[in-house]
Amino acid sequence: MPPYNGPDVKTRILDAALSLLAERGFIELTQPKVAKAAGVRQSHLTYYFPTRSDLLKAVAVHSIGSLLSSIAASASSGPFTPELFARMAGEALSDKRRTRVMLGLIVSSDEDREIKQFLRDFVARVREGVAGIARLLGSQPEPASIAAFHMLLVGAAVLNVARDDANSKRECAEIARIAVERFFAGGEFSVGGSPASQSRSK
Repeated sequence: MPPYNGPDVKTRILDAALSLLAERGFIELTQPKVAKAAGVRQSHLTYYFPTRSDLLKAVAVHSIGSLLSSIAASASSGPFTPELFARMAGEALSDKRRTRVMLGLIVSSDEDREIKQFLRDFVARVREGVAGIARLLGSQPEPASIAAFHMLLVGAAVLNVARDDANSKRECAEIARIAVERFFAGGEFSVGGSPASQSRSK
C-alpha cells in the first residue's frame, strides 16, 4: 500500500523539490532535504522516487506538465493570443527551477543511459506540447521550426540561470516575444510595447 494518499503526497514532494531548486539551487536537491521540505518521511519519498535520478525525472515531467496545463487553461478561459503565449513563455523562461532540473539531468545522463533516453523522450514530449500550442494559435509550423523555437527558448533559459539578474529576465521576455512572433505569428504583433513590426517597416 502506498503511504498516505499517493497523488497528494507525490505532488507535495514534487512541489517541495521545485521550491528547493528555486531557493537553494540544484546542489540542495537531496532526498533528505526534499522529504523534510515536503513534511514526509524519507521512506515515503523513496517509495515513490527510489533514487535522486527518479526524483529529478519526475520533477521535470511535473514542471512541464504544470506549465502546459496552465497554458491550456488560459486557452480555454478566453481568447488565446500570440501575445498571451509570449508573456507566459517569457515568465516560464525566467523560472530557474525548470532549467536547473534539466541541467541536473543532463549532467547525470553522462553516466546513466536510462536518463539519456528519458531526456530524448522528454524533448519529444515538450515539442509535441509546443505543436499543440501552435495549433491553438492557428499555426502549423514545420518540425524544424518547432525545434528551432524550442532550442532558442532553452538557450535563453540556460543563460538566465547563468547570469541571474534583471537584464537576463528582461531578455527572456524579449526572446519569448521574438520567438513566438517569428515562428507562430508571422511577425504580425508586438508584446510589452516592443514595436517589432513597426521597426521592420521603416
